[in-house]
This record gives sequence, structure tokens and C-alpha cells, in this order.
Amino acid sequence: MFLGKNLIVWLLLALGGALFAGNVMALVRPPTAPRKDGDLELAPRSRSVMMAALGLVVAIAALGALIARG
Repeated sequence: MFLGKNLIVWLLLALGGALFAGNVMALVRPPTAPRKDGDLELAPRSRSVMMAALGLVVAIAALGALIARG
């Protein structure tokens, strides 16, 4: 099989981890200045926390699936 049997699980782990890391970094280290006229100064806190939590759940579920298939 192309790239292994667990390809979708690895992709979910990568996407969930990236979603978590990106949103946490947007909250912890916001940009110093807006780049364009329409850019926000800070990330929307509630949406970023919700998306980070979703990414963490997906990453943990994917990691659990990889460990269980061992």
C-alpha cells in the first residue's frame, strides 16, 4: 500500500498537532504589528482556544490509534 496502512492516522496526527501548535502560538506570541490594514492586532481568544482544543483532541486520538495498532 502507498505510504503504509496508517497514512490517514499519521495525517490526522500531523494536522491536529499543527492546529494545536499554531493556535497556541497565536495566543502566546501575537505579531508585533499588523502587516496589512485589515489584519487583527490579536487573535480572537475564544476561537483560538476552541481550535487549539480541537487540534489537541484529534492529535491525542490519532496517537492513541497508532499506539493501539502497534
